Amino acid sequence: MEVRSTYKYARISPFKAREVTREIQGLPVSAALDLLAFTPKKAAFLIAKTLKSAIANAENNANLKPDGLVVKEAVVGEGPTLKRIMARARGSASGILKRTSHIRIVLSDEIQIETREARKAKREQEKKAAKKPMKSEAAESARAASERIAAKPKRAAKTEK
Repeated sequence: MEVRSTYKYARISPFKAREVTREIQGLPVSAALDLLAFTPKKAAFLIAKTLKSAIANAENNANLKPDGLVVKEAVVGEGPTLKRIMARARGSASGILKRTSHIRIVLSDEIQIETREARKAKREQEKKAAKKPMKSEAAESARAASERIAAKPKRAAKTEK
């Protein structure tokens, strides 16, 4: 079963918050909370707050135990941007964009835990699989070139009469 929690209009840039949410995806709830507690970023506090809310939703609304929950997805979307003005020289002004974000965390008790090491190994296997066809394509093109050379009729040597 899935349980979600959303923190809307968080006063942080989505780019900065996504950096932290990437780290907790696929982790068990206890490990994610530990990681967030020791991450020295403002986004970590806001995401931890949302994660705790999702855990409370799971306990109270869905009657789930927090021990078996896993962070299925942690997504940071872009919220509305507040436009402000800063005074500049000679009576001019420049704009300031104060960005907001919507943080959504989905917890699940159904998926298997995939660690960072497992994800890294999976990516390396995909890279190796992508490189192998390239090598075989290069070998095929070399083979085709040698066949074309062999297929050309050789000119007969001119004989003098």
